[in-house]
Amino acid sequence: MHRAPRLVSRPLSRRVLFQTSLRSSAANSGLGHRALSSAAPATSSGASYGAFAGIAALGGLAGYFLSQSTSGTKSNDALVSPKYATKAEVQKAITELEALLPGGGVSTNPDVLKEHGFSENSYHPSAPHSVVALAHSTEDVVKIVKIANKYRIPITAFSGGTSLEGHFGGTPGVGGICIDLSSMDAIISINEADSDMVVQSGAKWEDINQVLEDKGIPLFFPLDPGPGATIGGMIGTGCSGTNAVRYGTAKAEWFLNVTVVLPSGEVIKTRRRARKSSTGFDTTKLFIGAEGTLGIVTEATLRLAPRLPTSVATVAFPDVRKAVDAVAEILNKGVPIQCVELLDDHMMVAINKAGLADRKYPEMDSLFFKFQGSPESQKEASTTIKKIVEKHGGKHFQAARDEKEAKDLWQNRKYALWSTMALYSGARAWTTDVAVPVSRLPELVLETKKDLAASNLKSTIVGHVGDGNFHAIMIIRNEEELEAVRDAVHRLVHRALALDGTCTGEHGVGVGKKEYLVEELGPGTVELMRTVKRAIDPYNLFNPGKSFLSISPTYSLEGTGEHGVGVGKKEYLVEELGPGTVELMRTVKRAIDPHNLFNPGKLYPDIDAKPGNQH
Repeated sequence: MHRAPRLVSRPLSRRVLFQTSLRSSAANSGLGHRALSSAAPATSSGASYGAFAGIAALGGLAGYFLSQSTSGTKSNDALVSPKYATKAEVQKAITELEALLPGGGVSTNPDVLKEHGFSENSYHPSAPHSVVALAHSTEDVVKIVKIANKYRIPITAFSGGTSLEGHFGGTPGVGGICIDLSSMDAIISINEADSDMVVQSGAKWEDINQVLEDKGIPLFFPLDPGPGATIGGMIGTGCSGTNAVRYGTAKAEWFLNVTVVLPSGEVIKTRRRARKSSTGFDTTKLFIGAEGTLGIVTEATLRLAPRLPTSVATVAFPDVRKAVDAVAEILNKGVPIQCVELLDDHMMVAINKAGLADRKYPEMDSLFFKFQGSPESQKEASTTIKKIVEKHGGKHFQAARDEKEAKDLWQNRKYALWSTMALYSGARAWTTDVAVPVSRLPELVLETKKDLAASNLKSTIVGHVGDGNFHAIMIIRNEEELEAVRDAVHRLVHRALALDGTCTGEHGVGVGKKEYLVEELGPGTVELMRTVKRAIDPYNLFNPGKSFLSISPTYSLEGTGEHGVGVGKKEYLVEELGPGTVELMRTVKRAIDPHNLFNPGKLYPDIDAKPGNQH
């Protein structure tokens, strides 16, 4: 199988820079198994979080009431900036971290700070952290978070470092603590009979699937974002990938539960491992797409899918509209498509010129299909696809004749980014994504191509056409082009929003897209998100400046299956979910419904007796 060259080579590895010694084979099995006894610490009784949550709820309510009384623009411009630690207090925190994480687990090395605060894949404003702390366990994360909370120091999680929207940069003017989770990459358990597995958040999705394959387990984890992405980052950004047309995104049911360290330092596990549960609202999804602003995920239970045989086919089209029309008909026919990718004519030129592919392609807008099933069903799918694409003007249909050719064809699609970079020696690329309803994708792609051409920008486009998501890869050779690209991205986002789309299909918000949140979601929805943030993180310590425009700090059970909690089962909530998770649910409830008017007495036991509800 061909390997693409790495786009970015880091000068020194994090482990070398930290000068950390290798852990014992039992503790540092990487993606090997480790004992369950070394899993996350037991969740606390909830007492300390209850007090913290009381303050949080009051803060959340203050912000929510303020937003209701100023319901015009709901701008955050007038909100007071957070009061964070002084430089002297940051130094005290660093000293305490060094005592808690001996053996090189704490670094202020400028190279380490730069590596953890800036990315060659992102052009968004960033700042270095004050210190980087390397965590090996949930217990380590708790220690670091409690120090950050003690001194009011911002804290940002880091693992794969693959963000395209500036998610892991430091806080401008403050710095803060960067907690590096890349060593937390263990597989804790594989439950083949249940089609799930438990992993630490620093594990990479590619390595997870390789371990499953090596062990002969006929299952895989279907979310497939960019190379090097880790489970924690995938959860934080609500990622997807090429498989989304069949398997959906991170916001589907692929994460059964997560273990999270909250801003208070409390540890919660969002639910049990049962495949289904109707116990309250889904606190797991509270953290999917939250970009580390509500909690730091340290472990996750992943749902797995059967690993089925696959094959690949490609076809060229005279224009994007005909290609999308063909895809719509194929999907509506129920053909078992796993992936369907659109590569525009510029991308096909780039692939041919780069010389990485094993063949030359027609330099036209093209589709790459991956379909799955038995050999008989693959043959039937290929025949059906061929008939439909030819009806819509498709030409040069190629279907893989065997497994090796299928891998080669799909690898050629994976060369898209590297091929674009190879067009111009020494050039860099800005990659951005948007998504629209599939029927509006041709209009968006065509208008974007016209805009980029009029701006004299060199670009290629690759899209997950089955779900209306596409990426524009724009070449940057000088400062003038950098500014032109910034403007082009801005126009692209507004174009997508005008078509009932989103500013980001899978890259997340981070710094790069946060200015579009109110336009896309509306001021009420964004203020609701801020209210939840203030309730859980009243001092705005977790990844501040990301996702939200601005935040002001303020002072084995049976389960429910599918019948819900209501009155009949609310007494079991704490036993099933743990006091920390239930208190988190109460905190969100109090922040949004301070007078407990909506369906009181259901779901939450004794909500009136908890702090923060007397107003």
